[in-house]
Amino acid sequence: MDRKRRLAGVVVAAFILGGVGGCVSKTDYLTKVEESEKLRSDYAMLEAEKDALDEGRRALRVKVLSLEEELARLRQDKTNLEEISQAESGRMKKEIADLRQKVAAQEKQNSLLTEENQSLRSKALDLEVQKKEEVLTMRRTYDDLLEDMKSEINKGKITITQLEGKLKVNLVDEILFDSGKTTIKPQGVKVLERVGKILLKAEDQAIRIEGHTDNVPIGPELATTYPTNWELSAARATTVARYLQEKVGIDPTLLSAAGYGPYQSIASNETEEGRAKNRRIEILLVPREITPASRN
Repeated sequence: MDRKRRLAGVVVAAFILGGVGGCVSKTDYLTKVEESEKLRSDYAMLEAEKDALDEGRRALRVKVLSLEEELARLRQDKTNLEEISQAESGRMKKEIADLRQKVAAQEKQNSLLTEENQSLRSKALDLEVQKKEEVLTMRRTYDDLLEDMKSEINKGKITITQLEGKLKVNLVDEILFDSGKTTIKPQGVKVLERVGKILLKAEDQAIRIEGHTDNVPIGPELATTYPTNWELSAARATTVARYLQEKVGIDPTLLSAAGYGPYQSIASNETEEGRAKNRRIEILLVPREITPASRN
């Protein structure tokens, strides 16, 4: 800017000298000087304005650059947000899909549980009805046996008990078998026939025949056939089971036979009377689901 001012001074001086050289009047000279000063002032003012404009332009450029940087940052932020939004959207869509699958699976499970619950309720009702029917069957069978076996019961040869859904007919072995034998006596056949006909009416009930003995060892003559009381008690139980199947007509799938030897006595083996009670055949009528382990 100093160089421009010096140039302006040279121009004015040249103008003055030119005027002097041309022999101008003093008044004209002063006028020219005044005009020159005014021009110099105007020029300086214009220079100042130009400098201010240049400074403003630089400031605006700086501001533009700053705004462009801000715009670029905002654009990058926008891009980042869009990427994050897309990622979040994908994650949320996957979570929603997973939740829908879980809800569908839970609804299916609930439906299955509801069906199972209904099925269990239906089975429970069926079992309750079946149990009532079994109780009635047991009661009728018990009453029929008491009525038909009065004579043997009064003589102490047969006892009939009913307890916890089981019916037990206890026959002392002298009614059915001679000592050491497994063939049913004629008197025993009549008794078994009467008992069997009553049991035949008890449909869908399991019938267990159990053989029991006292603790007297098997004699030498029988030892070759029945080495111990185990074999003798099992043989007698099997004989009764076969009779009920073959002569009375009871379904063999409802029958079972077992020998317990002397190991489940109901009286003392120290007396003859006790031993006589222990030598017995027990016929048990039980619901089919009850196993031998639950007999006591």
